[in-house]
Amino acid sequence: MPALPQYLTVQTKGIYHGLPVFPQSLKGLSAIVTGANGISGDHMMRVLAESPERWTNIYAMSRRPPAVQRKWVANFKHLPLDFLNSSPEELAKSMKDNGVKADYVFFFSYVQAEPKEGQGLWSDAEEMTRVNVSLLRNFLDALKLSGIIPKRVMLQTGAKNYGVHLGPTINPQHESDPRVTLESNFYYPQEDMLFEYCRQTGAGWNVVRPSSILGAVKDAAMNLVYPLGVFGAVQSYLGKPMVYPGDLNSFQAVQDMSTAMMNGYLEEWAVLTPAAANEAFNACDNSQFTFGKFWLRLAKWYGVGYELPDENAEYQAVQTPYEPPPRGFGPRATHRFRYTFSEWASKPEVQAAWKDLMKKHNLESNPFSNEKNRERIFGFADGMMLGVTALQFNMDKAHKLGFFGTVDTVESMRKVLEEFAELKMLPPLRESTGPSL
Repeated sequence: MPALPQYLTVQTKGIYHGLPVFPQSLKGLSAIVTGANGISGDHMMRVLAESPERWTNIYAMSRRPPAVQRKWVANFKHLPLDFLNSSPEELAKSMKDNGVKADYVFFFSYVQAEPKEGQGLWSDAEEMTRVNVSLLRNFLDALKLSGIIPKRVMLQTGAKNYGVHLGPTINPQHESDPRVTLESNFYYPQEDMLFEYCRQTGAGWNVVRPSSILGAVKDAAMNLVYPLGVFGAVQSYLGKPMVYPGDLNSFQAVQDMSTAMMNGYLEEWAVLTPAAANEAFNACDNSQFTFGKFWLRLAKWYGVGYELPDENAEYQAVQTPYEPPPRGFGPRATHRFRYTFSEWASKPEVQAAWKDLMKKHNLESNPFSNEKNRERIFGFADGMMLGVTALQFNMDKAHKLGFFGTVDTVESMRKVLEEFAELKMLPPLRESTGPSL
């Protein structure tokens, strides 16, 4: 491992603190960003675009062009590529024809397979594995065919690496924790494929594992903040309180969140840091967070009352699927909730209220447009909030190697809500002050 400097310089950019400072001599780099239209790819490009002398050529690869046209660096170029339905030969030809060169690769491409009938968002684990492994395989094969050998390939996976979607895990989560093999998980064959590609080509690798990702993009799928903003805006419009959906356990369970910009800062640092080569890293805000305390702030921002967990209320209950759960011992977890966001979103008065809000604020997004769209957006919120157990990422490895980035998660969530309002996807917040109570 290369020697680390005794002293490190850090900087602040807006709400983001403790960010690395790179040598001015580091310039003229090129990068491929895949999945450029999604929440992670979009914010990765924002991070790279902050340093146009360092990143002089950025190739954004996705089926559709970025939904929001930003002031990118002059040498930004979009390639409309479909990694799932194109052959490696077709992908390689497009890369060659467009003169693609890449010192670094940031891979965010992802396909959400249709869930099994009546089951959760990630229930068809085998199909999720099939399609997402194919994405990465076709891309890596295309790199080889086109003669592109990057210095480093960064693959972003996530918290499901630790089995958090299957039940309680041992906290905190370390990058070295063993794989959870209770059911198929496409992260593992993706990692193995990346390792083999790097052995064959001599490229270095990084795997980065964020938790729930916070950020504003036009595609509201896999986005926790957007459905919560819709919920707050509608309840405020109807003059009804925001009833916390879960019980006291979920209300006070400590969670790590992962702001998309902070993930991008860590991922840029990882690929540019020699000592970080061939390492996996957790990625989170380094900010203690509970859904309970955030719920109170969200209600304040939308100028509406709230109801706390009530043991005398009527709760539904579901158990996690495996015993023992991912932690390897003990019973399943039981999650209790008073209602689901999907049930709430199906109410006629809720949908009518949103139509009124769309007219009043000239909104361009309708999450209630059809049943599939509702389930895609509000079902994700159910998965994130109704099955809450403690989730705490250990960040010691990144800290020891020199990354100290942090952002106040609540401040970040407010900023995301404000960006959604700018995108005409949410009404503006009613309460104008910051996150403090």
